[in-house]
Amino acid sequence: MKKLFISLIAFAFAITISAQEKAKPVFKNGEAQVVEAFNNPNNWIRHDLWVETTFDTDGDDKLDRMHVSVTRPKQTKTEGLKLPVIYVSSPYFAGVAPNVKGLFWDVKHELGGEAKERVHPEVKRKGKRPIISNSHIRTWVPRGYIVVHSSSPGTGLSQGAPTVGGKNESLAPKAVIDWLCGRAKGYTSPYGNETVEAFWSTGKVGMTGTSYNGTIPLAAATTGVEGLEAIIPIAPNTSYYHYYRSNGLVRSPGGYLGEDIDVLYDFIHSGGEESIPNKNYIKDNKNSKEFIRKRDYNNATIRDTEMKNGMDRKTGDYNDFWAGRDYLNQMKPMKAALLMSHGFNDWNVMPEHSYRIAMKAKEMGIPTQIYYHQNGHGGPPPMKMRNRWFTRYLHGVENGVENDARSWIVRENDKRTEPTAYKDYPNPAAKDVTFHLSKGGSKIGGLTTKKSKTKTKETLVDDYSFSGTALAKASESKHRLLYTTPILKEDIHISGVAKIKVKIASSKPAANLSVWLVSLPWNNQKRAKITDNIITRGWADLQNYKSLTKSKPLKTGKFYEMTFDLQPDDQIIKKGQQIGLMIFSSDDLFTLLPKPGTKLTVDLDGTTLSIPIVGGLDALKKATE
Repeated sequence: MKKLFISLIAFAFAITISAQEKAKPVFKNGEAQVVEAFNNPNNWIRHDLWVETTFDTDGDDKLDRMHVSVTRPKQTKTEGLKLPVIYVSSPYFAGVAPNVKGLFWDVKHELGGEAKERVHPEVKRKGKRPIISNSHIRTWVPRGYIVVHSSSPGTGLSQGAPTVGGKNESLAPKAVIDWLCGRAKGYTSPYGNETVEAFWSTGKVGMTGTSYNGTIPLAAATTGVEGLEAIIPIAPNTSYYHYYRSNGLVRSPGGYLGEDIDVLYDFIHSGGEESIPNKNYIKDNKNSKEFIRKRDYNNATIRDTEMKNGMDRKTGDYNDFWAGRDYLNQMKPMKAALLMSHGFNDWNVMPEHSYRIAMKAKEMGIPTQIYYHQNGHGGPPPMKMRNRWFTRYLHGVENGVENDARSWIVRENDKRTEPTAYKDYPNPAAKDVTFHLSKGGSKIGGLTTKKSKTKTKETLVDDYSFSGTALAKASESKHRLLYTTPILKEDIHISGVAKIKVKIASSKPAANLSVWLVSLPWNNQKRAKITDNIITRGWADLQNYKSLTKSKPLKTGKFYEMTFDLQPDDQIIKKGQQIGLMIFSSDDLFTLLPKPGTKLTVDLDGTTLSIPIVGGLDALKKATE
């Protein structure tokens, strides 16, 4: 009886202790686990506020405030729990402009020619306070994080102007992170003075997002803001020049022919609905308005002045406007651990965007991993990778993630959740192999490592009505030049950046130059894998053969040499295939579409292709001889 009594007391004591235990994050195998106490959305606290920035971009002579929403477990209020933050910022949360006819620039004109003015649709703002977005909350809140969202400048209920890569789009998330770390002011209203503090934040912040939402984490990281410990950008646009131009050429992102930076501005500008005094008001002028919308002020100052004067659709040259929207130029202060994600067949935000930043981050000694899959735009790393990354850098759990492989690549037939680990990207065993061209390009010429001495020149005639796919599939065409390797007897693993050096002449002062690296024979099946046909691509404006910043009209018939990179890739070309180099002019998916008839003549002796092959020349010889 006495033993039973003691057991009951012990049991009651244990229940009491258990009831007094506070909820906290739980970790297993280096990953944050779902905690039942955090898992019920009905118990989450959701509220919004405005964070004051250090800039004024909407003309009201007041510092712009960013609209911020917070989703956190109730224990941050009832138990004094402090947690790290997953922060997501976007220009898309409050809606985008309709895709009306005339939204995009007309592309049917000569290079350097004038295009007719396009249409400027307006965004109808959507959303209801206090929620900005529901993204990421069901993933991270149950695992012991607070999720914070914000609308970027000039979108939703955030003040300011969208600048599409301008300085304020870096300083805005910096201000939010400063607020999360107790260094900036938050307010309960857009213009009021009642403050709110992030008392529930540990001061450890991670950012993530896809596309534009993936660009903003990088933008914030380049400020070097304290407290931003780790970022996971997914298919981020890291340079608006590389997004809308290619080696001096006006080149659209895939799927959006005729888009340029001002189009994206119109597409996202959902804010600025309130009115402000017109600083240019003329009292006796009937056409002058005493008050104007912030949106109209932003249009006049950003879209119709800064962008119009800077983006230069005539030459496509790199200038100060574009340099200021290139995050590679701003990386010096960056220290946030970087887990980058991209698809090798993303022809919207192309893989060079992630590659160039990851390479620089590694050079700077920043903890860096990169995850590549074989598909198109978007696609995060597997949950395990993301979880380990944030667990290590936000919760401070020593899970050894920094010692994991630097490169994770999804092989052609594998699931995205099952990447193969590599020591690095590009594969350290990859070596550049130089290929030379031999005659017959209007049908199928040769692509070998032996240099030809025939002094051959071959000509193609531009005609955008023939697609790149049709040209690659054609057994003969005067509209392209195609050169192939022998049929592969063994698989070839390409890893890194292919590069072309071309010696070429044009019949006009300006011409598109498009280059595709393809795997032949072309797979015509409807269910052909995305990796079956196109290996990689590249484009250039021959007028920039000497300089990216200063183009020069071509002299008819004169040969020019130009070297440029194709997009990064990591692909295994199966035995039985041939690697083909296709040179043509206008690409109906990406370039301006001038009147057909321009002739490009390629000097085969002066043209070479460099491909990074795992195993180098020895591997190629084994596969082709």
